[in-house]
Amino acid sequence: MNNEKVEVLIIGAGPSGCVAAAYLFNQGLKIKVVEKSKFPRFVIGESLLPRCMHHFEEVGLLPCLEKQKFEIKAGARFMKNGQICNFDFSKKHTSGWDWTWQVPRADFDKTLTDTLIERGVEIAFEQEVVDVAFTDQEAITTIKDKEGQEFQVSAKYIIDSSGFGRVLPRLLDLEKPSTIPEHSSIFTHVKEENRPKGKEGTLITFDVIDTDTWLWVIPFSNGYTSIGYVGKTEYLESFEGDNSQKLRTMMKLSGYYNDRFERLEYEFEPKMIKNFSKSVKQLYGKRFVLTGNSAEFLDPVFSSGVTFATESALLAAKLITRELRDEKVDWEIEYSQYIKEGVGVFATYVKEWYTGNLQKIFFHKQENTIIKAQICAVLAGYVWDKTNPFVKNHSRLVKTVAHITDMETEGKV
Repeated sequence: MNNEKVEVLIIGAGPSGCVAAAYLFNQGLKIKVVEKSKFPRFVIGESLLPRCMHHFEEVGLLPCLEKQKFEIKAGARFMKNGQICNFDFSKKHTSGWDWTWQVPRADFDKTLTDTLIERGVEIAFEQEVVDVAFTDQEAITTIKDKEGQEFQVSAKYIIDSSGFGRVLPRLLDLEKPSTIPEHSSIFTHVKEENRPKGKEGTLITFDVIDTDTWLWVIPFSNGYTSIGYVGKTEYLESFEGDNSQKLRTMMKLSGYYNDRFERLEYEFEPKMIKNFSKSVKQLYGKRFVLTGNSAEFLDPVFSSGVTFATESALLAAKLITRELRDEKVDWEIEYSQYIKEGVGVFATYVKEWYTGNLQKIFFHKQENTIIKAQICAVLAGYVWDKTNPFVKNHSRLVKTVAHITDMETEGKV
């Protein structure tokens, strides 16, 4: 069996893998990226957060993305029972990027990989990792190509950026149940020939049907729009028919959007992802590190997926580079604790969304601009900024403010 040697093997060529690859390649390291799919390929996770713009900028991938003219995302709209809560990223507590993009991921991801290949990064598509073994000196990964032939790659480190594929968690028995409530999603794309003009036609919106159920609408600059529902798994499964029939029935729940989408053809049979929240027992081990969704996936409600993917990938690449240069790295403190802090903040917001506490704050008629700016910074992805009370005291503050909101609503304060 052929054996190739590299310094770092990256599993997965999505945004996480590409950011890691770009950084390591810029440092002059010998790397290889293996990807099970052939690009372009469909993947969900189309709404980005401003925080990830820092990552693309730092590794030199921003210019190629800017050329694509993706739809600008300057904030987000939440709607429920006729009430509207708009978040403007320029009015957030934490300094940083005030906008990001809404992207068809097939185009976005291929732009990244095409750019890296042009620079000289080796990316091998349609190659599946089937086994991994570790010695004191290296990680030996067995890979199967599209013809079924197997070969091995020896590396000093593996970065698992495989996303929903979660390659190393499966192979190394690292999976564990998530503490996030079990929800599922059903989604597709539509082509909008008569999209509303102006801001209405470009705005990302979360139309909240009830505490557990909500619709996303994500317009792209190419005229397509991503639409999808999230709800409790048993609720989504209760609708009759195939996925197209389920989604068409669910679209009627949205008094705001049903007329806009009910006569449009679905570009593909709606896909369903069940019980999507995932977790792992550990984020790193000897000669490997998990990034992005291969480490943990929370919930799509606040679009945190790509940002955690690129944040963790860039940090992992930096720490590996330091180790390869014989610098001391404390993976528990510098990687695991850091990533878990950010995940913990977003996990609180996801949990409190589904308890209804966060929804009470969003749709409270007496808006507090300071609180809103602090929450806006979290929604923009700046979940490591401890000058923000809604980051530093996230587990307590959301509950406290929701309680005050209840009292104000009842006229007790």
